[in-house]
Amino acid sequence: MATLSLPVVHPQVSLRRQGWRRLHGLPSCQFRHAGRVQSSYRGLEALYDDGYGTVKGLDYYYQALGQLVGYDSGPPCWLCPVDAGSTVEDAPLMLYLPGVDGMGMGLCMHHKALGRIFELRCLHIPFHDRTPFEELVTMVEDVVRAEHSTSPNKPIYLLGNSFGGCLALAVAGRNPRIDLILVLVNPATSFERSDIKKLLSVFTSNNAYIAITALLNYNIDNEVNMALSRMQSGEHPLEALGRLTSNMSTFLKQTNILDKLPEDTLKWKMKLIKRAAQYANCRIQSVTAEVLLLASCDDNLLPSKSEAYRLQNKIPKSKIFFFEKHGHSLLLEHGVHVSSIIKCVGLYRHSRCHHRVFDYIPPSATELNEVDKASSDLTFRTCPAMFSTLEDGTVVRGLAGVPEDGPVLLVGNHMLLGIELISLAAEFMRHKKAVVRGIAHPLLFPKKTKTWSEGHDFFDFLNLWGGVPMTYKYIYELLAAGEFVLLYPGGYREAIHCKGEEHRIFWPDQTEFVRMAAQLNATIVPFGVVGEDDLLNFGREMMRAYSKHLKLRDAKHEVIFPGVCLKIPGRFYYRFGKPIPMRERQDVLTDRRAATDLYTHIKSEVQGIISYLLDKREEDEYRKISRRLMFMPSQGFNTQVPSFDP
Repeated sequence: MATLSLPVVHPQVSLRRQGWRRLHGLPSCQFRHAGRVQSSYRGLEALYDDGYGTVKGLDYYYQALGQLVGYDSGPPCWLCPVDAGSTVEDAPLMLYLPGVDGMGMGLCMHHKALGRIFELRCLHIPFHDRTPFEELVTMVEDVVRAEHSTSPNKPIYLLGNSFGGCLALAVAGRNPRIDLILVLVNPATSFERSDIKKLLSVFTSNNAYIAITALLNYNIDNEVNMALSRMQSGEHPLEALGRLTSNMSTFLKQTNILDKLPEDTLKWKMKLIKRAAQYANCRIQSVTAEVLLLASCDDNLLPSKSEAYRLQNKIPKSKIFFFEKHGHSLLLEHGVHVSSIIKCVGLYRHSRCHHRVFDYIPPSATELNEVDKASSDLTFRTCPAMFSTLEDGTVVRGLAGVPEDGPVLLVGNHMLLGIELISLAAEFMRHKKAVVRGIAHPLLFPKKTKTWSEGHDFFDFLNLWGGVPMTYKYIYELLAAGEFVLLYPGGYREAIHCKGEEHRIFWPDQTEFVRMAAQLNATIVPFGVVGEDDLLNFGREMMRAYSKHLKLRDAKHEVIFPGVCLKIPGRFYYRFGKPIPMRERQDVLTDRRAATDLYTHIKSEVQGIISYLLDKREEDEYRKISRRLMFMPSQGFNTQVPSFDP
């Protein structure tokens, strides 16, 4: 049986002031206080364990429900999941408001991921409880107001699932002056328009009600995808198949839940959800909170897709994240990473305004795996070979020559469309556990209001990897925080160069980054990267057509975008030059000539590295993809492909 480790907090007392007390009669409970760990990212290091690799699903969920029902009694209360681990420093509060089952275990697959970055509390409404909806609203509202009075400048997150989405909207509509952030998962505000309402109205028994809702909730496609994913991760096919059949038959094994429910449960639940939808819909116009709508396009219980559009039209500060192949029980399905989505859309913050430096949370192990999957084709085709330079000038394979600690300013050249960024950032993350914070054109930070995705797109990854728009303020703050900062002085002009301009650099005359690095005692590492003279061919006229359509210009250059056709892919080569410690170059702060000379030296180093790579790649017998295709099957696809001798 599943072991529950859930202490309880009294609903009417501030969560930070009340000690945990034990759920009566449940001997397997454990207790956790909000422990804090110090580190550069508020207690989290890069590639932290977010728990999404842990095998949890319907089997765990129904076992937990069976155990809770067996010991359940008393009024609604708050459960604190202890499997989250240490919470980051100064974490904002997140209240999970469950679906109509009310048990508070619907977030079990996300306890660790969300519990690492939030103070997570889950509302628990016993099956025997008959608290009216208005009183549930007041209960949540009391906690929200108490927390707000304690920390008025911190946001409070309400994660509402189905029925809980109505509860979250009701609280937000009644408290427009409190800084709330709502994450609504298939909210039940569309209950009156749903087919399930008509279907359930003809049943009078609890067994029929639960059986039908479980059947419509169940997404067999998602379970099959989960089994295939486990096999790809190395799990034995028979073991993966066993988990699949176990999850598919789980509900049938949990008959003890049905036997312990009061006879009027169905009637009460129908009345409760109907009232919740009416109450929330009457107050939507008053919602001023930021709202993230997670909508399943294959929801068989509610019209969640159309409802997301309707709610977005009524709520000014709202965004939609669609899941094309998922059902109503989104939070219990494979491949849904709520914590990552909150990061990607820029909703994670510790104060009233989101700050890209101070509110940043590094990528988790799962997020790196997502990047690897999304970029696997690019990595396979380009097979990046990275080199670095030791302090004595020796060039070695790998990143041993790059400093271990920041602040570090990586200064180099762009390839076409900045396509070298993905491999560079992933390599630093994988081998140095260092997040490379890229400085990018503001165009790469669009304000998306809708996202259709089974994963993340390039713009999402840029947010996950901590990219920031190009301003000297951000560069200063990142270096002052001891970060690894990636700077391309050539900017977008270098990234969208024209035919015949491959491997040229387009640097301005300003020396500000040199002075800033000296002021903050950073280490500058010049680097260069070359590919197979870019992966793309393109036409200048088409580039100008894109530019005219988007009307993007600066003072000196026309911003142009390429029309492209793929070439046969070659190999990417990176080399990081000898580090230049700026602690010893304080003269550049007062002597303009010294700053200019150093800037010219760094530019010359980058040009020299590019020339070095162009020459040395001729010695690489695995430069062509055909040779690599012959090498990798025999040695393993995860084996490092040899390159030239540095």
